[in-house]
Amino acid sequence: MLSMTPEFSSTTSQLEFDAAIFDMDGVITQTAAVHSTAWKRMFDEFLRSRAERFGEPFRAFTHTEDYLQYIDGRPRYRGVETFLQSRGIALPFGTPNDKPHDETVCGLGNRKNQLFNRILETEGVRVYPSTLRLIDDLRGRGVRVGLATSSKNSAVILDKTKTAHLFATVVDGLVSEKIGLKGKPEPDIFTTASANLGIAATRAIVIEDAVTGVQAGARGHFALVVGVARENNAQELLANGADLVVADLSETNVDEINQRVRTKRPRH
Repeated sequence: MLSMTPEFSSTTSQLEFDAAIFDMDGVITQTAAVHSTAWKRMFDEFLRSRAERFGEPFRAFTHTEDYLQYIDGRPRYRGVETFLQSRGIALPFGTPNDKPHDETVCGLGNRKNQLFNRILETEGVRVYPSTLRLIDDLRGRGVRVGLATSSKNSAVILDKTKTAHLFATVVDGLVSEKIGLKGKPEPDIFTTASANLGIAATRAIVIEDAVTGVQAGARGHFALVVGVARENNAQELLANGADLVVADLSETNVDEINQRVRTKRPRH
């Protein structure tokens, strides 16, 4: 366990929360690394091309300095914009219909998605068994479960992993685009998922692995924000709003989460 764990009863008790909203990449599915690989391939091709055309020094896209800081958890086009800004590169935004080789924000984002889907087709998608066990336990205790992700590929991934039936609502990048939700670190996708379940945010928990995701959970005033430190970043998740941080969800359970909610919730 990566954070201090108080004493709690192992016996089944009345739950202090009614819904759990899960992120997808890095929490349910082992696709965060696939995203990082696709981003690197796309940006390295783009940056190398600029270096050749404009005589700029080539500096490769990195997982730690670039993906985690500027991309992880953000909507695709926003991630492109944020990274380009970090390198002092200005491109037209374009439109979502731009071709993958168009030199626009949307074109680069679409190129990344093309690469991501190619990798999925060749390598498939794996899930975290511990996350599915926790979801089963939550559902068995009457907790409503939703999915909130910046990804526009959720339908494909849920189909490939045969996990769509686990979620009573899915708020993904396509939904966000359609109804105008703000991306993480704003809480919109989580609060929308909670509202779709008919549960107030103060009676719902959020499970996230990205810094922008735990920030969103904290801003949304959820009952508890659980951070999953896949990147050895426990302290960063705690500093940005996580109430409980684990390296893997096998390190916690419904009763501990319930006790954390009870301890956190102010008494009147």
